[in-house]
Amino acid sequence: MFSFFKKKPPAETPVAPAPTPPVAPPAAPAPVAEAAPARSVFSPSSWFGGKPPAEAPVPAPVEVPAVVVPAPAPVASPAPAPAPIPTPTSIPAPAPTPVPTPAPAPVPPPAPVPAPTPAVVEAAAPPERQGWFDKLKTGLRKTGTGIQAVFVNAQIDDALYEELESALLMADTGVKATEYLLDDLKVRVKRQMATDAAQVKVLLAEAIADLLRPLEKPLVIGQFTPTVIMVAGVNGAGKTTSIGKLTKHLATEGASVLLAAADTFRAAAREQLLVWADRNTVEIVSNEGGDPSAVSFDAVNAGKARGKDVVLVDTAGRLPTQLHLMDELKKIKRVVTKADATAPHEVLLVIDGNTGQNALAQVKAFDETLGLTGLIVTKLDGTAKGGVLCAIARERPIPVYFIGVGEKLEDLETFNAREFAQALLG
Repeated sequence: MFSFFKKKPPAETPVAPAPTPPVAPPAAPAPVAEAAPARSVFSPSSWFGGKPPAEAPVPAPVEVPAVVVPAPAPVASPAPAPAPIPTPTSIPAPAPTPVPTPAPAPVPPPAPVPAPTPAVVEAAAPPERQGWFDKLKTGLRKTGTGIQAVFVNAQIDDALYEELESALLMADTGVKATEYLLDDLKVRVKRQMATDAAQVKVLLAEAIADLLRPLEKPLVIGQFTPTVIMVAGVNGAGKTTSIGKLTKHLATEGASVLLAAADTFRAAAREQLLVWADRNTVEIVSNEGGDPSAVSFDAVNAGKARGKDVVLVDTAGRLPTQLHLMDELKKIKRVVTKADATAPHEVLLVIDGNTGQNALAQVKAFDETLGLTGLIVTKLDGTAKGGVLCAIARERPIPVYFIGVGEKLEDLETFNAREFAQALLG
């Protein structure tokens, strides 16, 4: 028995190996429960993958079910370098290796959605102004048709500019204004890099609007009481009719108006103004066959005495070549100044849009005689020469207070440069 014990321990009872210098004395044999974890550490399927050292052999278990701890699942991340394996007596049961939670894949931030390019949106016009624009567009159709036809199936080349030059001259734009518009248009086309005729048409509308903008000025009422407005014009320009429409316009704005029938030369001029006074329910000062200057003087004094907001003086129609009649206008202006040292506050000239370049000549002549402060352009609905406003803007930029496109009271409206340019080019 003794020799057998030295050679081989019994199979059914595990006996601790013989003591060696580095191993503690076998006073108390290691419990069997601790041997199973020790075997799992050095199992061939262990995560460390090593074998037990030679100086501390562990006998293979016989008929004893082994407690096998499954090896940890392989991790995608690279394994760290194995630590040095201590002796069996100094190694505690290994704690399960924590499996690192895979970091979530970074979610790319959503691509920024580009903000839409804001379109240039113009303020919507009030319904009555939109109705006026439609009427103006219809009225300027004769003038604009020739200009618009240039851009139909056209290419941007010298031929386009030549045809456009002819169309502008035919619309009585005038030589100076036409040259100015073409030069301005070419600069705009180059700057905007326009590629088709439709874009050139839009740029031309912008050029015309910019040219006409100095003419865009409101008629100011209320700075003086009364505001004395002296109205002149040649026979047939629509002077008396425009006074009636202007009276309606001022009354709609809440101003009280007094009319002065100082056109005593023309037959039935006084009666015509009386009709307009009845339509607008306003007072009138007249003297059949009297002196125009005296009627104007009485009207200004009456306006002051009655607290009227506006006194409209209708003068006789005359041609600028009739020097004696032009001198009569100067006299009326001097007499009005005697009645009110600050008057007349406005001197308006009514011109017929049908006369084209003759209208420009009238503006120059009356301006030199009276010192015009504003214009009323009439009959633009029946002419193909509405481009004369461009000529006026270029050569004698006197403000255009009102434009007319019909015979009705509401057919006289304030001038807007952008509306006019857009209506002209459709």
